[in-house]
Amino acid sequence: MTSVPSRTGKGNTMSELDTEALARWLSKRLPSEERLSLERIGGGQSNPTWFVDFGSTRLVLRKKPDGPILKGAHAIEREYRVMRALKATEVPVPEVRWLEEDASILGTPFYVMSRLEGRVFAEASLDGVTPEHRREMYLDAARTLARLHGVRPTEIGLGDFGRPGNYFNRQIDRWSRQYAESPGPRIAALDRLVEWLPEHMPEDDSAVSIAHGDFRIGNLMFHPTEPRVIAVLDWELATLGHPLADLGYAVMPWRTTPEEYGGIRGTDWPEAGIPTEQEFVEEYMAHALPTARMKPFYVAFALFRFSVIFVGIADRARAGNANSDEAADLAPLAKRFAERALEAAGLD
Repeated sequence: MTSVPSRTGKGNTMSELDTEALARWLSKRLPSEERLSLERIGGGQSNPTWFVDFGSTRLVLRKKPDGPILKGAHAIEREYRVMRALKATEVPVPEVRWLEEDASILGTPFYVMSRLEGRVFAEASLDGVTPEHRREMYLDAARTLARLHGVRPTEIGLGDFGRPGNYFNRQIDRWSRQYAESPGPRIAALDRLVEWLPEHMPEDDSAVSIAHGDFRIGNLMFHPTEPRVIAVLDWELATLGHPLADLGYAVMPWRTTPEEYGGIRGTDWPEAGIPTEQEFVEEYMAHALPTARMKPFYVAFALFRFSVIFVGIADRARAGNANSDEAADLAPLAKRFAERALEAAGLD
């Protein structure tokens, strides 16, 4: 499944949906409601998302984007499936209501979930909260990730949600191939990573968990006033994978600057109350199932994967068919994240 990251946030009010068709569809499921209103949210490259108010019922709708997409990309059916399965666990997820696979209704398949009231932060700096709350919010994010990885896929019907085992070998091959197929210019740092990662891959320990694939502050919803996670959002890249792939990805804020997709590197984050990367990892380990220790490889791999994702964004921006005006600004981050990956690997 190939996709690109999104930066969750409130967008402009707009309607790109067939409102009459949506109202008819909703009225069959909520016959006592009427009066539809929409607001487009999110500003990223992912699945288009709307707040939907239908009478007194507050919902969120996510659909596949219009136009041609890569095979396996934007798999909203998988998002729906994993959140529905996780609802019975301690992992906080929105309540998914309905999946509609008939593309004739809104142009592409979509699903609807209940709307939660909380706070979503586009930047890892968590602006507007106290230092005490920042610290606890980061630590609760670590605990939330540990809870996710503690869920046994087979126990909630997700044993076939991906291919278990040999995760990093398959992922490195997949992302290296995607980079090789890019028509864009070569990136020296990325070329070096393509060679380094297979040579330094840890021995497969057969650890398998539900991997979110894009676990970061911007994809978490926090309680309106309390420093705790109430929902993990944007499951588009979820699969069965190695838990340390998610953990390596989750520590990116300490490795990247605010200009590099909202990181905290180079800021006064210690004074702001944010724990150190090591404290975050230790909090995760204290609540996770026994697993291998964190190594530079896992961070380098996460940054490498993100770099190739930005290569794809750059390709679509050049072709003029990116999903957001933000794509042209994000494209240069491919080189920046590849360089950060080399730093993590000790190769800078």
